[in-house]
Amino acid sequence: MKRKTTLISRLKGVWALGFLLVASSCSESEFLDTVPVTSISDANVFSTPARLEGLANGLYKDLKNSSLYGGRYLLYLDVRGEDFINVTNNEYTAFLSWKNAYVSSSNDITNLWTAAYSTINDANILLQGIANNPGVVEQTVEAQYIAEAKFVRALSYFSLITIFAQPYQKDNGASKALPLRLQAETTSSNNDLARSTVAQIYTQILADLDAAEASLPATYSSALLNTTRAHRNTAIALKTRVYLSQGNYAKVIEEASKLVPQTAAPFSATTGVANALQSNFATVFTNYTTTESIFSMPMTTADSYSGQSSITYILNTNSEYYLNPAGILGNAQWAITDARRSLTRTAGGNTYLTKYAKASPYIDYIPVIRYSEVLLNYAEAAARQGDLTLAGNLLKAVHGRSDASYSFSSTVLDNQTSLINAILTERRIEFLGEGFRSNDLLRLLQTIPAKASNAVSTNAVSPSDENYIFPLSSSEITTNKLLLN
Repeated sequence: MKRKTTLISRLKGVWALGFLLVASSCSESEFLDTVPVTSISDANVFSTPARLEGLANGLYKDLKNSSLYGGRYLLYLDVRGEDFINVTNNEYTAFLSWKNAYVSSSNDITNLWTAAYSTINDANILLQGIANNPGVVEQTVEAQYIAEAKFVRALSYFSLITIFAQPYQKDNGASKALPLRLQAETTSSNNDLARSTVAQIYTQILADLDAAEASLPATYSSALLNTTRAHRNTAIALKTRVYLSQGNYAKVIEEASKLVPQTAAPFSATTGVANALQSNFATVFTNYTTTESIFSMPMTTADSYSGQSSITYILNTNSEYYLNPAGILGNAQWAITDARRSLTRTAGGNTYLTKYAKASPYIDYIPVIRYSEVLLNYAEAAARQGDLTLAGNLLKAVHGRSDASYSFSSTVLDNQTSLINAILTERRIEFLGEGFRSNDLLRLLQTIPAKASNAVSTNAVSPSDENYIFPLSSSEITTNKLLLN
């Protein structure tokens, strides 16, 4: 697979990104170093604080790849479900995901696989480089970089495991999944690696997140960094997502209660970053650095994506997917009075999502983790564990900030099954266009529903169908002799 990265090229790629962030901490002698950046060797790539920080910053640049959290990954996962209708039949804008018709050589598959494994490898390179070159930065900074690399690796593996492997709850993670690569690869000598099981990869993800939580900063000096760089709450929030995917509801509750110590609204984190809901839902998609945004991808004019690489272009500018009237758009829980409908528009009789609404150069931040997710993860886990009062309070907090006039009936709040269904429906409303639908269907072993318009249709996909998960990438199949063993 195309994931090999040399340390030299790695530093070249991140130097410009990290320059502004590290400039204030670099000494004059470091800037007078006469070795050109393009001449940096593997031997000294980890030799200065500036270079280390450039590599750490580069991991976030990796996540922003257009095929990963730059936006398209979210698109792939959302359009698989029943809430979007495709207009263009364009294979370059996720039509094959909408159709559940990917093959191993599909561009989306190879690009996503390569982007995620390249990010994992760069995290491994940084971890190995720090281990081999201790003391370049002070101990707390070194620990932070290690924690950031482990967080990025965990997020990348979770992104892969939930779409390329069988759901954990199918067989408690016994299925073969993906190659688990934990060492830095700068040549092809270790390319052959058998797949680990789903459970083994989840174990590594959670170990990385536990380590990240222990060493990430509690908070940074600015709202921008608190939104775009991993901190302690970021690792905890991601753990609630991972445990929910496993069906380990007791652990979801344990982790979520760190960020949501209250049992009734208003809910907010009381340690680290003061994460909390915004009173106006639309604010989250215009002021990108509020305390609701636990982790986001900052898009700027220097690294924005255009045309078919941009989720904004695909969903809004070019109107390639509209909201299915028979999907969440027509659900009674999403009332016409709900403020979340303000992030839609109607044209030609169809309704389009406008969460990503900026004109070219498309610099909408891409949300990865929001506080509302932590609340709804907590709500679902609490409901499944029988605490209906807490679950109802969490659900009402999320829904009520967008539609205070809506009231959940006692038949919903007092019945476990009905309450869980309401929470799952709320997730479809709240996270529409944010890449949640596929994982919510798969983790619960639910059928991917059929959907259709007058022009195009696709059949339902059951958990036993081969196309229930994405196929392994042909780029890996052709280069890894042990992959299919």
